[in-house]
Parts: sequence; C-alpha cells; structure tokens
Amino acid sequence: ADFVIWGGCGWAGLPPGGAPRQRCLWASTSTKNPEYSDVLYVRELIGPDTVNTLPGSTLEAWLDHGEAADTLGPGIPQARETIAAACAAGLDLDAITDQLTAAGVKSFADSYDALLAVVAEKARQLAPTG
Repeated sequence: ADFVIWGGCGWAGLPPGGAPRQRCLWASTSTKNPEYSDVLYVRELIGPDTVNTLPGSTLEAWLDHGEAADTLGPGIPQARETIAAACAAGLDLDAITDQLTAAGVKSFADSYDALLAVVAEKARQLAPTG
C-alpha cells in the first residue's frame, strides 16, 4: 500500500510556496466499548499537526483525566512493521481502506440527510397555516 508522508524532500518546498499545512484528522474519537478507557482514542492519537474531533462526553473525560503527550511518534516503527506484516500476509490494505472510507462517508451522509429531514419537518410544523 502507498502511504502519504507529510514531510521530507517532497513536502519541504510546498509551504513556502503557499501550500497550507496538511493535518491528520481523527474524527469522532469516542470509545464505543465501555471496557476500554473513555479517552483511549484521544490518548493514542496525539501527535504533531493532528486534529481530533470528539463528542462532549469524551472531551469532559479528557479534561478530567487526560494527559497530553506525543503518543503517535513513538509507535511509528512498530506501525510500519505491522503494515508490512499485514501486506505480507496478503491483506489488501487499499481495498480495505476504500471499503472503510465508503462506509464512513455513507454513515456521515445518512446522518446529514436525517438531520435535514428533522429540520424540514420542524420547519413544516412551524410554518404559518392559512
């Protein structure tokens, strides 16, 4: 699988030319399994130039007992080994990523459509009659 690198020679000339800094976005990082730490996906995804969106309850938990530290950087060598092993085992990471991306986009689109339906219904209910 091909992975984008936000650094090195290929990236070095872009910011001075006006390119905005690219940031890795972690979205909706609440913990779904109650047996896991309520800040697991915040704590494990901290690194330079990253953005994390999280629901209010996770933010409250983080403010209560989260500790900020670069947790991504130290795991990069192991992550590279894991990816290499997955590819060597025959996993098609591009196909898996495509499937997960399509499912994620559909989930967000479905939520957006549901929100628009609620707003349209409320607008209909509040519209003057007559």
